[in-house]
Amino acid sequence: MRRFSLGKAFALLFAAILSSAVFGEIKESLIVTPGVSSERILFGQSAAFNGPASELGKSMKAGILAAFKEVNDKGGVNGRRLELRSLDDAYEPEAAVTNTQQLIDEGVFALIGAVGTPTSQSAVPVTEVNSVPYMAPMTGAEYLRDHARHTVINLRASYYQETEEMIERLTVDLGFDRIAILYQDDSFGRAGLQGVLLALERRKLSPTGTGVFPRNTVAVKTALLDLRATKPQAVIIVGPYKPTATFIKWARRLGMDSIFMTLSFVGSNALARELGSQGTGVLVTQVVPFPTGNLINASASYRDALKIYDPDLEPGFISFEGYLAGRLAIHVVQHCGQQVVRSCIDEVLRTGDSISLDGFMLQYGEADNQGSDRVFLTAIAPDGQYTPVETLTSVTTMAEDRHSQ
Repeated sequence: MRRFSLGKAFALLFAAILSSAVFGEIKESLIVTPGVSSERILFGQSAAFNGPASELGKSMKAGILAAFKEVNDKGGVNGRRLELRSLDDAYEPEAAVTNTQQLIDEGVFALIGAVGTPTSQSAVPVTEVNSVPYMAPMTGAEYLRDHARHTVINLRASYYQETEEMIERLTVDLGFDRIAILYQDDSFGRAGLQGVLLALERRKLSPTGTGVFPRNTVAVKTALLDLRATKPQAVIIVGPYKPTATFIKWARRLGMDSIFMTLSFVGSNALARELGSQGTGVLVTQVVPFPTGNLINASASYRDALKIYDPDLEPGFISFEGYLAGRLAIHVVQHCGQQVVRSCIDEVLRTGDSISLDGFMLQYGEADNQGSDRVFLTAIAPDGQYTPVETLTSVTTMAEDRHSQ
């Protein structure tokens, strides 16, 4: 009888241990999250490293790696190094799908720093099926801002916000009502086009003309001739740097005196290099502050980190965005603690609290997967460098100076 009672006591004690918080901690320590080990956390990136958008992918990667090196040189995050595995999709949706699946199969913790709307639109369904976070893609597409996109965490403002800023400045600062649009024939181009059309419609305006060109080409001459015939006061271009620069150089060669504006996705540094002396007065909306400025502490932190990562790299808006994406990843894993699991990303971010990345403010919510709403307007100055724009009257002065030279 005593033996039975003793056995029963041990059984009850073991059951209590199984249900205890201590055993819960033991169980948690046994959870294996892909990409996470005691020494490292592995992120994956599919982006363009070849083709007309290659500078965008290279710059995003450099910024992320600069942020990762910065924290790794200090011992990592809770003792773990952050690493990045990057694959080239050449800005092609099919390759982005293949790369995304490969990175997931190889066991990355999360995807980060993708480049482009058509590539992201193709890759996100793959991440959703596999419940893998898709962090800070370089795109402002509304599709990715649907709160039902449960794997997506956006860092930047949307294309709708960028195009709203463009139309507001053109119509209010300059009183323009003849605005044309050139867009790339894919989901990125159509996202920008839709943003422009909505902004015009809110002001009871319509575009004077629309032109289109194929993705990953510089075949813009037919569109140029069509748009030139409409005599626009301004042309908004939705495309990467090579076709954008080709259009502007040919337009100026043909004597068009329109103001040219383009979105942050263009790749500002690459655009200025491509345009050379023809760049003066070209306007670009940005989604991060000036990388060479001191508006926030993050700008100086970025420049220091980039210099340590690669002293030969020139600071720029795209690599600054990549750096902030890397800092966002660091913020998340720091707040996840020792037990880093994918679900902790939403637990850390979607509280509605403000997050400061050295002064770059983000705020997410339960139904809000976009951290920043900030849009900054810039112009290429005569020296080929970007300058902040307070009013578009200063840009028209630049254009007049260019014509008089």
